[in-house]
Amino acid sequence: MTHRNRSDANADVVLNPLAIALNEKLEKAAPEILEMLSAMGRRLYFPKGILSQSAEAKQKAKRFNATIGIATEGDGPMHLASAAKHLADITPAEAFPYAPPAGQPALREGWRDKQLAENPSLRDKRIGLPVVTSAITHGISLVGDLFVDPGDCIVIPDKLWGNYRLTYEVQRGAKIATFPFFAEGGFNVDGFAQALAENAAGRDKLIVVLNFPNNPTGYMPTLAESKALIAALIAQAKAGTRIVAVFDDAYFGLFYHLGAQSMTESLFALAANQHPNLLAIKLDGATKELFVWGLRCGFITIGPGRAETADEVCEVLDAKLRGAIRGGISNIPQLSQSIVRKVLASPTIAAERGQKLATLKARAEKVYEVANDSRFAESWDVYPFNSGYFMCLAVKGAEAEKVRLHLLDTYGIGVIATGPTDIRVAFSCLEVADVEPLFADLHKAVQDMR
Repeated sequence: MTHRNRSDANADVVLNPLAIALNEKLEKAAPEILEMLSAMGRRLYFPKGILSQSAEAKQKAKRFNATIGIATEGDGPMHLASAAKHLADITPAEAFPYAPPAGQPALREGWRDKQLAENPSLRDKRIGLPVVTSAITHGISLVGDLFVDPGDCIVIPDKLWGNYRLTYEVQRGAKIATFPFFAEGGFNVDGFAQALAENAAGRDKLIVVLNFPNNPTGYMPTLAESKALIAALIAQAKAGTRIVAVFDDAYFGLFYHLGAQSMTESLFALAANQHPNLLAIKLDGATKELFVWGLRCGFITIGPGRAETADEVCEVLDAKLRGAIRGGISNIPQLSQSIVRKVLASPTIAAERGQKLATLKARAEKVYEVANDSRFAESWDVYPFNSGYFMCLAVKGAEAEKVRLHLLDTYGIGVIATGPTDIRVAFSCLEVADVEPLFADLHKAVQDMR
């Protein structure tokens, strides 16, 4: 294999020996995944410098440890009382020092335990240990670092979170190709398979991003749809396309089963270890699942296509992820990780999450009832929704942006226009009693604009 960067723009860049060693290991374990890497992905490595030497000193320096880049006092980190007084059952050592680039080992193990408990199909799969990220947006960016080159094609349904465009098109020069999200009252599986085939023509690699439960629509596929989606990915992989399949599970667990029973596992659990040409990546986090948005604590988990060499692949990609994190933001806040780790270990976490889920489900059920009321049929069609935080309407006879502004200025109600006809309503921040008046006034606003 070449030891130079494969990008024409960087043809003279010579890879670091550590990157070369990682790439050679990956070539031996899973050559198809080496070919999925971007130019930056090939260059990435985790340095054997200060951090590795500090780790060795932490184990062996019994007398004095003069390696770590923080100030200490006594047996712990130096800190200000005015900062420490705000900590409850978290010690200064759990809050103030730097965290490892990949995250606290105990937190990584704890999140994997959670993933396995909530996704039974993962229990016989060979996957990597989750790497801690600065929430899912950071995970999306890390996928870009490792796998996205300028000109690469990223297949995403047309109901998508706008930040994908910033990360992949604006920052990395890739091209997002969309297809219609819905067909016949459910997910457009045939359209997805067609989009894979069409965009694979003339390409060796595709990146696919599937966000379920979806933002903005609040839709989670049924079990049958989920199996068909994975079957389409496997079929395209068998046809020779190398596929990086990214599963953005930001709203995982918030399932309400409105209209029909939805899938309750991540599609990542079905995709991992299915074909050498199919690399599955799971992005999830405490942000929405544990209702701690501002802590910015997420995870990226690798599911290689070859089970027999999964450990070697995960070891290589773990090192490259650590290199990307180290070179980008250094590490994720220690305090956030300590809080999430303690929450996961709490004996009351299941009951607490169950109560919040029940609250959100009651709101979703009320929205489902009201938004689908026949008295509003002349103002909008309701896109299917059954999960997450959001639902979407397709307004009739008016532009969504004009309706949004009129609703805001005249009725004092804020919603999001996500397209020429589409309006997103976040029922996650509505009390049940707020639902009826909101949709009644939204109906008036649409009629006003017509």
